[in-house]
Amino acid sequence: MKLERIGVIGAGTMGNGIAQVCAVAGLQVVMVDISDEAVQRGVKTLAGSLDRLVKKEKLTAAQKDEALARVQGSTDYAALKDAQIVIEAATENPDLKLRILRQVEAIVGADAVIASNTSSISITQLAAVLDKPERCIGMHFFNPVPLMGLLELIRGLQTSDETHALAAAFAQAVGKTPVTVKNSPGFVVNRILCPMINEAIFVLQEGLATAEDIDAGMKLGCNHPIGPLALADLIGLDTMLSIMEVFHEGFGDPKYRPALLLREMVQAGRLGRKSGRGFYSYD
Repeated sequence: MKLERIGVIGAGTMGNGIAQVCAVAGLQVVMVDISDEAVQRGVKTLAGSLDRLVKKEKLTAAQKDEALARVQGSTDYAALKDAQIVIEAATENPDLKLRILRQVEAIVGADAVIASNTSSISITQLAAVLDKPERCIGMHFFNPVPLMGLLELIRGLQTSDETHALAAAFAQAVGKTPVTVKNSPGFVVNRILCPMINEAIFVLQEGLATAEDIDAGMKLGCNHPIGPLALADLIGLDTMLSIMEVFHEGFGDPKYRPALLLREMVQAGRLGRKSGRGFYSYD
């Protein structure tokens, strides 16, 4: 199957990033969200990201305009009917994702692949609500999508070889390196990464060091490009909390319990970069 048209549910950070890499790769994209305001905000963010690529001479102005012309925003799921792959990129909420996947299946063609950009939720669980669960697969993009080279492909128990093959072909078409993993809470990358970040929050909570010193220690001592607390702010502390809760429930192991400070930060609305304040302040 020649890939031409992709649907993306969600115009937020992940959704508009996915739409961007698809459009730059020459694919037609329909980006759907619940309101015109959300769609326009997503398109504006996408356009700003393309402008930065032009300034860095990674795209020409003509290529930017061509990519933008390939992006269609909509609030109507019917706009997805011709999409060959639809990627759900809503917030990390199982009930919301299940509802979206049902809506998508009612619209798209019989051969369309339905993917979820989840970072921790069971693909087997998500696929189970579909009439054709074999067409469901996890596509875990990493933030910021235009810059990160990895695409984690997660096969649920029901995922067919044909679905996986098309997902892998899509990954290569948009310039990502696919890594295939089995379905398990957090899959592979977040299974390793998020408990490390959570442990850094425990260290801060216990007053062992400042946020700045914790991050400096991991950057200089472990050669990490960004410290764990700054990375938590980038991911979003609400997303971090959701992931750790999935781990804690899924494995039943107390080592995955979210740090109390993480819960309190989320309760206070200090979600990281997107709210202007997390472990650091962002003016």
